[in-house]
Amino acid sequence: MLTSSNRADAQAGGPAAHAGHTATGPAKYQDLIDAALLCVNRGEVCIDHCVKQMGTGDTSLKDCMASVVTMGPMCTAVGRFAAVDAPRLKEVTKLCVDVCVDCEKECRKHEEHHVQCKNCAESCAAFIREGRKVLGT
Repeated sequence: MLTSSNRADAQAGGPAAHAGHTATGPAKYQDLIDAALLCVNRGEVCIDHCVKQMGTGDTSLKDCMASVVTMGPMCTAVGRFAAVDAPRLKEVTKLCVDVCVDCEKECRKHEEHHVQCKNCAESCAAFIREGRKVLGT
């Protein structure tokens, strides 16, 4: 019951707002979430690097950047679906694995010369492994 003495806590998201809730620990798909968010984070760094390279007139990373730009939103979606154990998680994960396969392949073309591309490719590879575990493939 919300009383006047704990109303401020409830409005501020304090302990009274969570009365009756119990801590559940990490999400069921925490490894998948972590892998997806690592892809997003490393992808942002890769995109920034690609943009800077293109700003110098070097368009060799154009396809790399395009693949990373599509990978990021997919991995964000998987992270969100996994966090709430959404009903279509496996379908979204399958599509994201495919997108990450493409992204990893493109980034690998540049990994010898650009650490940002290498890091992005490595995070895609890690996501692919985690995604396949969830898919059972």
